[in-house]
Amino acid sequence: MNIQPIQEADLELIKQLQPLEWDDITIPHKLYLRSQFCSPIKVTINDRIAGIGTAIRHLDTVWLAHIIVHPDFRSKGIGKTITQTLVDSIDRRQFKTIYLIATDLGFPVYQKVGFKEEADYAHLTRKNGTFPVPVLPSIVTYKKKYQKEIIELDKRISGEDRRERLRDQLETSMLYISGNKVEGAYFPQLGNGLIIAENPAAGIELMKLRIEERDFAILPAENKPGINFLLENNFNQVRISKRMFLGKRRKWHPAFIYNRISGQFG
Repeated sequence: MNIQPIQEADLELIKQLQPLEWDDITIPHKLYLRSQFCSPIKVTINDRIAGIGTAIRHLDTVWLAHIIVHPDFRSKGIGKTITQTLVDSIDRRQFKTIYLIATDLGFPVYQKVGFKEEADYAHLTRKNGTFPVPVLPSIVTYKKKYQKEIIELDKRISGEDRRERLRDQLETSMLYISGNKVEGAYFPQLGNGLIIAENPAAGIELMKLRIEERDFAILPAENKPGINFLLENNFNQVRISKRMFLGKRRKWHPAFIYNRISGQFG
């Protein structure tokens, strides 16, 4: 068993590990290879890629992503080896908390490494139907004067400093403004379309924009107003995934997340 960094030449080979229900895994791996904040690794056995995984660093937190073991190599401890290798590569003095989203298959593996369950994410899909989106004066396009306020809003809600991840997406964001204050933000091009909001009025109005173009949603199960809105508009809950953490437990507000970024970033 060899553990090495993933290279550009591996992108075609990792297609063999593609889970059926996931989006194309080569697309985020191209981003991982270009980013100084990401460390993708592979496990090879007899010149075959048996498993992969990536560590993604924010300011003082890390997310583990795309931990996948080829079906031919499961039940051999490879998932645990990948996870432990990624954890051991992280400077825990700087990065106090490590997060990941666990599938049913991965959940017991991560528990063995020491991860603890923190929250459930509800996955919902819509087979058909449209939703009329009203044009509200409270929803505006991004203006630079709101930059600091958006970053601080995300930090309060997520419990993380994700400004480097958000900065490139600010120009395309949509904002819910009330009393000249940013109460919610929607990033349509960031992963699955992040929506953060400090109250249901802002969150649901931004959700209306998102479901014009997307027939799925993923948000914390604790966000009851958001889930109820989706259920009332032809969405059905199809599964639950678990958010887990290792290290310092942080204060965050899952009820204020109306759609997550992705499994890689929370």
